[in-house]
Amino acid sequence: MAPLVHAAQATGIATLALDSPGNRNALSADLVAELRTALATAAADPAVRALVLTHTGNTFCAGADLKSPCDPADFLALLREIAELPKPVVARVTGHVRAGGLGLLGVCDIAAAGPRSSYAFTETHLGLAPAVISMPLLPRLDPRAAARYFLTAEAFDAAEAARIGLLTLHGDDVDAALEPVLAGLRKASPQGLAATKALTSAAVREALTRDGSRLTELSAGLFASDEAREGITARFERREPSWSL
Repeated sequence: MAPLVHAAQATGIATLALDSPGNRNALSADLVAELRTALATAAADPAVRALVLTHTGNTFCAGADLKSPCDPADFLALLREIAELPKPVVARVTGHVRAGGLGLLGVCDIAAAGPRSSYAFTETHLGLAPAVISMPLLPRLDPRAAARYFLTAEAFDAAEAARIGLLTLHGDDVDAALEPVLAGLRKASPQGLAATKALTSAAVREALTRDGSRLTELSAGLFASDEAREGITARFERREPSWSL
């Protein structure tokens, strides 16, 4: 099977690209496992100062692979590993981000996006809740905006994502926007970056440790429920679920 995550390195920056466009880079068990391995490899490389997490295709990550979902505990482990990595992780987004993909985006230390990106917490329309991803996101997001978008599943654009705290920056050319960010990271000391990331990610790491077990159990229970089965079936059959008014 072709790799689902591709790694490259240039001048201290390791780039990890999600490369499963056939299912919109959904969080399958295989993709999560490959990403965790790639992160560990980059973390252990003394030549790597920071990581860029990006994607192929028009979707950064569509959330859980509904045909072959990863174990919620494995996804939680991935989020913890990104939050605890002693090197900054920068998200580079040029496409759509949905559901669990927003948790992956939110746990990154810096997030940048282009003008064609879009965002939606689609869980409630499937009989689910943004349970696991709430841990890296709620410490970062405007509380009123989080309540609105978590509950309604409305889509929003990059400008709104930046306004509510989901993105650090956005621009017509995401790579141009990231140039000063990556330049600053290259000039920083490894020790300085590690200690500073520990400060800035403290609330996220605390939430993942405190609530991880409880919210992975909630996620697993919701996925196994009758409403979720109806919501997911309706999505595959391209119809409205039975509860829709």
